[in-house]
Amino acid sequence: SDSGSDSEDSSLSDSELQEAFASGKLKPGLNVVLEERPKRRNDTDGLKQCLAEFGKRLAWVERLDVTLGPVVDPVAQSASNTDAVDPENDFQREMSFYRQAQAAVLEALPRLRKLQVPTRRPDDYFAEMAKSDQQMQKIRQKLKSKQEAMERSEKAKQLRAMRKYGKKVQTEILQRRQKEKKNMLNAIKKYQKGLSDKLDFLDDEQTSSQGNKKGNASQRTKKGPNAKRRYKNQKFGFGGKKKGSKWNTKESYNDVSSFQSKVAHNKGPGKVRKGGKKALNKRPGKRARQKMKNRAR
Repeated sequence: SDSGSDSEDSSLSDSELQEAFASGKLKPGLNVVLEERPKRRNDTDGLKQCLAEFGKRLAWVERLDVTLGPVVDPVAQSASNTDAVDPENDFQREMSFYRQAQAAVLEALPRLRKLQVPTRRPDDYFAEMAKSDQQMQKIRQKLKSKQEAMERSEKAKQLRAMRKYGKKVQTEILQRRQKEKKNMLNAIKKYQKGLSDKLDFLDDEQTSSQGNKKGNASQRTKKGPNAKRRYKNQKFGFGGKKKGSKWNTKESYNDVSSFQSKVAHNKGPGKVRKGGKKALNKRPGKRARQKMKNRAR
């Protein structure tokens, strides 16, 4: 090998190298050690031994090898020939593989059933996953984080779009206001110079204010008075004389049919105060309450 020759050359002493150079064995320049190529050999014995190992007579259930041609095409009612399949045509090539696998299945399944080898997975079959639950949990968390990031980016895009639209609307409103202000100033200048005898924007404002008043009046008539107004109308009337409307007359002064002495002097058990409480549960006066507080202290 090259490493062995290098070690041998390095092991030579200087005197030996000088003698080799003087005799002409060494020449100036790079010395490369050339090795002979390995000779080709035909190991027939080894090949026969490998062939014998391959050709061991094992049961078919141990080998499960099936070699068949493609299954009969139901449309053409003939076996598809491999020479007729165009290898450059992907569809024909894949269909030939599919039919060949189908033929192998049709051949192997009856033989397996005959040997009583189960070919279907049991209902209670439990197959352990190649990845652990922790790894699947990490993958799930990663997918969830990606989905949340996509949702956040989508919300951010929507917010940016809304802000952009809001700015656009705001700029349009400002431009319209500036244009109206400019037109109003031009109309005032023309009116001051005598070029115009009327101000159009004032007429527009008056018509708009009148329209608003009419609209409010119509809304009022449609809506009608509120509950407070109806109560006051019922209590005080809808107009007419207000001052002195509750004065007694001669007839009302002489009419004492509705007078009840027990109720008037707070003696009757049926006297009911406002809020549904009887007169017996009357609240004590301020001085009485103050005395009660002092006693409590």
